[in-house]
Amino acid sequence: MPELGFSRRTALRGLGATGLLAALTGCGVPAAYVAEDQRSAADRSARDKSVSFSNWPLYIDVDEEDETRRPTLESFSRSTGISVRYTEEINDNDEFFGKVSPALTNRQETGHDLVVVSDWMAARFVRLGWAQKMDRTAQPNVARHLDPQLRSPAFDDGRAHTVPWQSGITGIAYNRRALGRELKSVSDLWHPDLAGKVTLFSGLDESFALLMQGDGVDTARWTTGDFHRACDRVERMVRKGHIRRFTGNDYTSDLSKGDVLACQAYSGDAIQLQADNPDIEFVVPEEGGELWSESLIVPNLAPHKANAESLVDHYYRPEVAAELAAYVNYVCPVPAAQAVLADSDDAETAALAEDPLIFPDPAMRKRLTVARDIAPDERPELARRWNSIVGL
Repeated sequence: MPELGFSRRTALRGLGATGLLAALTGCGVPAAYVAEDQRSAADRSARDKSVSFSNWPLYIDVDEEDETRRPTLESFSRSTGISVRYTEEINDNDEFFGKVSPALTNRQETGHDLVVVSDWMAARFVRLGWAQKMDRTAQPNVARHLDPQLRSPAFDDGRAHTVPWQSGITGIAYNRRALGRELKSVSDLWHPDLAGKVTLFSGLDESFALLMQGDGVDTARWTTGDFHRACDRVERMVRKGHIRRFTGNDYTSDLSKGDVLACQAYSGDAIQLQADNPDIEFVVPEEGGELWSESLIVPNLAPHKANAESLVDHYYRPEVAAELAAYVNYVCPVPAAQAVLADSDDAETAALAEDPLIFPDPAMRKRLTVARDIAPDERPELARRWNSIVGL
């Protein structure tokens, strides 16, 4: 199993991407937005059978006997003749944005053909016109197998510029034995017997949807008023000492050691925690949970766009998606992969097909919402309010 040493959905920090972009504009850099017809370069895919793919660490299958080998990438290269230069260089959404934004602002290549970023960051790329539209005629597996619930987020109608790599659920993890009762709702986090034993995510984009869902808000259509009401409650709980602290992915250590009894958590992490401690439970609250994704995008002027599109489509073959899901244990964006896993001769692998945290069942799906992302004109106000509470 991958180690739990980082968060794939990280917090907005410091100057942040919005501040960086403003600084670039103030220095006389050309306007950031790039029109659709100005995003492509001469595609070298046919004569240069290669592709550069950048991802987060520990977010792809590896060979159990040789960790330098990645079976699903190797099968792609065997079937297509396309070599893959795979790098694990994305450790923070804003850090990566800061790395590539000068080139994209100046209409230059980034050195990347394909990258994976969280959907709230993918939304920023789409708004700026920094993600190329993919050719779905070259991606029949994506067209056929992409999870219907992920097909048309508000920031990218019809998923024209993005394709989910993996998905996940933000919900609540807790130690049922230590707590001695079930947790069913977000409001249960505020029960007196959890005083000083609760953690929330420190990242604005990671936290806000679940907290608003606890107030009965439809997070596909939330307002800034909804956000501030949720913040009011969190602020009161901070003053009372009810919230132990705000965390990144280190919440997993707090929960494992018993320093906290309940916390905001990601479904993929919960599966790994349960493997070591069966007393850990993960719940999608009665009010609902957030269904999120990290998505593949082809940055502007990528020199191997067709090869990148072919690689994306490779991961939407159900047998390939199943192999990846069996390793990373996040929500699989290819529902057809469930049947592949169910047919496995290995009992442990076959059991993954029945795990609702990898393949949500219809009852769970009714409680999952893809939250509206934070608009650029909203972000400064919301970030100031949230960061003042969290202490960033």
